[in-house]
Amino acid sequence: MRILIVEDDELTAQALVPILTHQNHVVEIAVNGETAWDLIKTFNYDLMLLDVAAPDVNGVSLCRRIRARGLHTPILLLTDHDSCHEKAIGLDAGADDYMVKPFDQEELVARVRALLRRGSISSQPVLEWGLLQLDPSSCEVTYNDQPLLLTPKEYALLELFLRNSRRVFSCGVILEHLWAYEETPGEEAVRTHIKGLRQKLKAAGAPGDLIETVYGIGYRLKALPSDEKLHSTHNSGATAPSTQQRAIAQVNAVWYRFKERVQEQIAVLEQAAIALLRHELTAEQGQQARQDAHSLAGSLGTFGFPEASQLARQIEQYLQQESSLDHAQALQLRKWATDLRHQIERSPTLPFSNSHLKSNGQSPLSPSISQPTVVEAQPTHLLAKTVVPDIGYPPRLLIVDCDRTIETTLKAEATYWGLQVEVATDLIEAQKQVQQNPPDAVLLDPTITVSPASILSWVTELSQCTPPIPVIIFTWQDNLEERLEFARMGGRAYLTKSATPAQVFEVVTQVLHQADRTKTSILVVDDDLKLLALLRSLLEPWGLKVTTLADPTQFWDVLEATAPDLVLLDIEMPDISGTELCQVVRNAPRWSALPIVILTAHTDPDTVNQVFAAGADDFITKPIAGPDLVRRIMNRLERMRLLRSLDDPDKTLPHPEIYSSVLEGNL
Repeated sequence: MRILIVEDDELTAQALVPILTHQNHVVEIAVNGETAWDLIKTFNYDLMLLDVAAPDVNGVSLCRRIRARGLHTPILLLTDHDSCHEKAIGLDAGADDYMVKPFDQEELVARVRALLRRGSISSQPVLEWGLLQLDPSSCEVTYNDQPLLLTPKEYALLELFLRNSRRVFSCGVILEHLWAYEETPGEEAVRTHIKGLRQKLKAAGAPGDLIETVYGIGYRLKALPSDEKLHSTHNSGATAPSTQQRAIAQVNAVWYRFKERVQEQIAVLEQAAIALLRHELTAEQGQQARQDAHSLAGSLGTFGFPEASQLARQIEQYLQQESSLDHAQALQLRKWATDLRHQIERSPTLPFSNSHLKSNGQSPLSPSISQPTVVEAQPTHLLAKTVVPDIGYPPRLLIVDCDRTIETTLKAEATYWGLQVEVATDLIEAQKQVQQNPPDAVLLDPTITVSPASILSWVTELSQCTPPIPVIIFTWQDNLEERLEFARMGGRAYLTKSATPAQVFEVVTQVLHQADRTKTSILVVDDDLKLLALLRSLLEPWGLKVTTLADPTQFWDVLEATAPDLVLLDIEMPDISGTELCQVVRNAPRWSALPIVILTAHTDPDTVNQVFAAGADDFITKPIAGPDLVRRIMNRLERMRLLRSLDDPDKTLPHPEIYSSVLEGNL
């Protein structure tokens, strides 16, 4: 864990360093409040120790500033004065705990350990992953009861993975967590420590790939085999769908919605081929056939039909030279159209499976989904709006309440608000559900347990998740003291149970909308509705807010309204091309630095030169490979964040941890 100490007394600061580093923490020191503030704006810390009497900005003022910025990092105040009034001021400023100097070493370590547990989603005293156990209180690690002797950095690496078992960590994020900023080495150091940790785990009997590499992204704990899941604290009970599984299910749902449209497009190609044989092809019919062939070539491969995509590409190339096609070529065109239909009709019910998910040598997704998510079909013409409506999973609300009557009433009302409701009847069950599959929001009755402290601690944990999980308090009690307490702990709204179900879900919707505005935003412009729906399904499960636009003539209005962090533009669209839109953006001072990625089915040198000459930052070829798409978008956003942080630390995109948290697996 990474700890910041703000202390102007060099002797005290240097005395704290060995105490905390002996517990395998990374420690950084700031000698005054302003220096500390610069560090806090630039780096993420797991815990802060603030001296109340720090120069420039004292610890209490710094604490208020940290909380005003929206940071929920645990804070321990250090002071020379054992005054109840001073303690009250510090706690009211947002501090989590208070210690008076001189302090006992054992007590300090215990308080630090307690605060770090509070800041983590896992409240288990011993971290477990199958047969692997790590005890933070004693810094002991065992595999199948066999002790492992780890270096401090190896221990810190393993603890990072165990406390965040659902995340993928890039080398850059690992460096930020485990090394102080003044001693940060290169990424090779991370790979060296990963290698050493793997060797020691393997020597103890663990699989050699227990810490697995996610190609092009980083490292994570490998999913446990079924016989080990029963031993894992993090994987007890039913296994909830992972982010990657949800992404696959959403893509399959998109295929269900647009399969009929695909068949209609193939029919257009078949009719065009017959018209060519009869010398009856009209200009309008030829233009429509070329457009449909181009659409199919770009989308079918992404849905998991690479051979069908290639057939559509060949048909498109033939149609581009229709005036010079002879009878034999027209027959070939008709055969390709027929073959294309047969490939789609013979396809498995779910096209997006493991065999279709390889990209540039990358490993396929595992496991695949056996059943699709049921999404109610809509007529295609209803989707032909400026902004395509959300087709992803409905927002998930976890209700933590033991009142079955209220639970039944709210579940019945939720369907009218487009929400998916899950229920936990006690705190332990709720914590388990959040660990397995974090919801989008929590509706919590704090009287679910007799321990108010455990409820407050859990609310704080949820507010410090990445991304934060908003908590709405739902109780019969209504007093100012409780409202203040939950607000300080990160609660987002407070409702009494006298509220009607409609009033409850109105507040839930508002909270979800506020949380949605904090997401990194992407604008996707493409005239192919299938591809727009597919891109939304691929990107949204990873924590991105996606706006889709089918009409490029309305691009500027949507750009101004959504203010995205990145734009994806299709290069070939009617009326306006993607390169022309790119040039328009680059000519506007406000948007001159906006990252732009072009989608294109062509990789010839002329097209590539045209893309970069227009001012694009990158291009992605169709058919789209899920892993490549996610990786390149995340890398582009993280690079933009770093550039912005250099120009203005107060105007940055979300911290890289957000990107690692949404990248749980290789798409």
